[in-house]
Amino acid sequence: MHIDGFWAVVPAGGAGTRLWPLSRSGSPKFLHDLTGRGRTLLEQTRERLAPLAEDRVLVVTGERHRAAVRAQLPDLSAEAVLAEPSPRDSMAAIGLAAAHLERQAREHDQDLVLGSFAADHVITEPDIFQDAVRRAAAAAREGWLVTIGIEPTFPSPAFGYLQQGEPLPGGAGAHRVRQFVEKPSVPVAEEYVASGEYRWNAGMFVARPQVLLDLLAEQDPDFAATLRAIAAEPDRLGELWPRLPRIAIDHAVAEPAAAAGRVATVPGDFGWEDVGDFDALGSLLGDQDRVQVLGDGDAVLARDASGVVVPASGRTIALIGLDDVVVVDTPDALLVTTRERAQDVKQVVAALKERGRDDLT
Repeated sequence: MHIDGFWAVVPAGGAGTRLWPLSRSGSPKFLHDLTGRGRTLLEQTRERLAPLAEDRVLVVTGERHRAAVRAQLPDLSAEAVLAEPSPRDSMAAIGLAAAHLERQAREHDQDLVLGSFAADHVITEPDIFQDAVRRAAAAAREGWLVTIGIEPTFPSPAFGYLQQGEPLPGGAGAHRVRQFVEKPSVPVAEEYVASGEYRWNAGMFVARPQVLLDLLAEQDPDFAATLRAIAAEPDRLGELWPRLPRIAIDHAVAEPAAAAGRVATVPGDFGWEDVGDFDALGSLLGDQDRVQVLGDGDAVLARDASGVVVPASGRTIALIGLDDVVVVDTPDALLVTTRERAQDVKQVVAALKERGRDDLT
């Protein structure tokens, strides 16, 4: 069942540098099928939001990805794809959509709620996800900035955490957020998980557009005013966009609003993965005791080996006696590493940029 007045905002940005050379700035991970289901992450995101928002979807992406997004989501109108002239991080992207929806709500006297969900996440159990969004939308109508907190499955130092506080009165399962904590050490993360009070911050936010922008205005009045000016005069996007700060919505709004007691969370007890690196991709694909192939399985020969292989060059890849290896073979670049060192792949991208090899990044 659709949520009345609900709009799904899909930020589709980032280069996914830890998934290089498969994911690059010109073809980021949300445009790829990383699950073997025959659908890209962007297409899967659109599909699980359809029961909630139907055609009320805004995708915010880079200008260079606009054509690819529209090709993958042909049912969306041109106006439903907002193109950023340059990357400014998640606050600008989500804020741009919020400003457009705030203006629409005012002009048509509508009571709108937006939910922001990244285009590059994998979510299993979509029915449970959709129920969590419905509960978050109900809390958002009461004036809260609501985040969906993911049940942690292990003490990861790679994710931010939020501390869940007391239940909201009549909040249908929503709780106050006491604080956000950015990527703790493993021992601290172990304490968080053991306490049962902490959830992973997956960056899923639900709020009335005006509430989100007013919270931003309390921290940075010029930022909010510029977003509203762009919504009022879209032709000024190119002029005004470079003035916007580069900052994540977590730091710009969520953390200070939580400190002021104005953020709520709804537990998200569904499977979630942000596919941040090849180790996470391997876990997503399944059995870790053998070679997991993303792509043409006939292109890979494996004997006494395990790990993740992406054959994307047309060549045959043979693995013998290697454990937890990562091999990504593309026409112009070959990556060989281990799952343990998967987080370090981004250093390769940084080194290539230093060498001026933008053609590879």
